[in-house]
Amino acid sequence: MTDALADVANLPGVSGAVDEARGAVDRLLGHRILRRRSAEVSTESALRGARASAVLDGATVTLDALRTTENPSDPVVQGSLRVSAELGTLTETWRNAPRQALARLHALAAANAVDSTDLGRLRTGADALSPSEAAARLDVLSTLLTEPTKAPALVVAAIVHGELLTVRPFGWGDGLVARAAQRLTLIARGLDPKSLVAPEVGHLELADEYGEALSAYSSGTAEGVAQWIAHCSAAVAAAARDSQAICEAFMRG
Repeated sequence: MTDALADVANLPGVSGAVDEARGAVDRLLGHRILRRRSAEVSTESALRGARASAVLDGATVTLDALRTTENPSDPVVQGSLRVSAELGTLTETWRNAPRQALARLHALAAANAVDSTDLGRLRTGADALSPSEAAARLDVLSTLLTEPTKAPALVVAAIVHGELLTVRPFGWGDGLVARAAQRLTLIARGLDPKSLVAPEVGHLELADEYGEALSAYSSGTAEGVAQWIAHCSAAVAAAARDSQAICEAFMRG
């Protein structure tokens, strides 16, 4: 049986980027404060991730505003917060029925933005890919996610993110869904089981490279895919350092 994801992991430059990101996550997971306060770090990481993902989709919101505003008016911010709050409940669904999990993520992301009949449903309008092409790509991705692979979680998560941003299966909120699915993959595949790392934060930190790396991935070339995975790995490493800073802040009281 072929292992397409493992083949991607063997592209030039990928293993080094993945190893660096994994090292940053491992250093975070070794922080002593996580023995007693991991839930608090996870909660703070989730808030930062929700804010970063919303900003990447064009929202203007600060962390302080999220902490003090009970019901933000921006539908992008609302959707990002809902997605972040429910992400941990979707781990098993993501492992076994990724299409179902994606539909739920979209329903959460777009609840205040699209007609209720369109929540979780594949788009029918034209985009970068036709609806039929988008559906076919999503079928392939779902199949890959339910088959065994030797590819590292970071590679799988990057492919998930890149495919969803390229395919744009729902039409509204696809960025929120794609970034949440990347994080969900890292949780479900054991790299970050307690959801301490918010890759969205890293993507925002590296926002100047985000679009260029996605365009490279969408080109379909081996070099482009490797560039995207390196970007996603760098974003995870940056996010792990951000969570390390959260730990240090908790240590200081």
